[in-house]
Amino acid sequence: MSATWHDVAAEAAFPAEGKLALRLRGWHVLVLRADDGTYRAVNDRCTHQAALLSPGRVRRGAVMCPLHGARFDVLTGKCLGGAYPNLRTFPVRVEAGQIAVEVPDAPPGPGEMPVV
Repeated sequence: MSATWHDVAAEAAFPAEGKLALRLRGWHVLVLRADDGTYRAVNDRCTHQAALLSPGRVRRGAVMCPLHGARFDVLTGKCLGGAYPNLRTFPVRVEAGQIAVEVPDAPPGPGEMPVV
C-alpha cells in the first residue's frame, strides 16, 4: 500500500499540552509528544467505542479514551490494561524542525473512522 508524508507542524509551534489532532487524506491523526521528547502518531480513534482519543489525557506514555478510560501506549499503539485491539500507528519524522507524518494514500475504512 502506498503512503505519503505530510508536514503537520513546526517543533517550535507544537502545542504545549503535547498533542495535535488533525486530518490527513481522510485519516484522523493524533500526533503526540512522548515522554522521551520524540513524536508519535496514532489513529485518533479508540478501538473500544470508536470515540476520538484527542480529547483524552496523555500521561505516563499513554493516551486515555475520554469515554471509558481505555489506555494506549503512545509508542506502540498497544492497548494497556484492556482487551481492546491496538491502535494503528503512523510513522513520524522530524527534519529541520518540521514534524511530518506518513499516512496511507488509501482512505480509512469504516472500522478506522471515529464516531464524531
